[in-house]
Amino acid sequence: MRRPFLLGLTGSIGMGKSTTASMFAAEGVPVWDADAAVHRLYSEGGAAVGPIAALCPRAVVEGAVDRARLKEWIAADPNALVRIEAAVHPLVAADRAQFIDAAAKRGAPLVVLDIPLLFETGADRHMDATLVVTAPADVQRERVLARPGMTKAQFQAILSRQMPDSEKRARADHVIETLAFEPARSAVRKLISKIGAAHA
Repeated sequence: MRRPFLLGLTGSIGMGKSTTASMFAAEGVPVWDADAAVHRLYSEGGAAVGPIAALCPRAVVEGAVDRARLKEWIAADPNALVRIEAAVHPLVAADRAQFIDAAAKRGAPLVVLDIPLLFETGADRHMDATLVVTAPADVQRERVLARPGMTKAQFQAILSRQMPDSEKRARADHVIETLAFEPARSAVRKLISKIGAAHA
């Protein structure tokens, strides 16, 4: 059984990462979503519920992790985030490994791993190549501030936790601009063909 080619997909908030991931999925490429994995782990019956309950019992409500309460704990305790990550990251890694294994069994030649903090967490080390999606800063700002409930302060706080777009682009093996839908979709198709040809 041959392991699929692993393409790590990332991009700062508002850069079109989710849209680009859906373009890969539409082409038949299996896409693993790190945020969705965490959501599964935090849901009722999820593997992270027990470990989080052991760390902060009030963060678990009706058998599921309450993200609002988790954020309150993180805001109140400077060590909370490190402890949460130590408990949850191995579970996320296991979820990712299961997904890759299932894709390999189906004979998928390529798997896209959608990871918001790909470079920040060092997950890029486990990839065969990395792809960064990008857009001009003014377009990014416009997209993010158009989201319901998003404020300028929240946007700045999110940006401060993410590696600058210029640095991500410099570190990436591939870059796709998401200014317009069709050119971005065309770039996705070309990249799938390029990887397929190189690893046939």
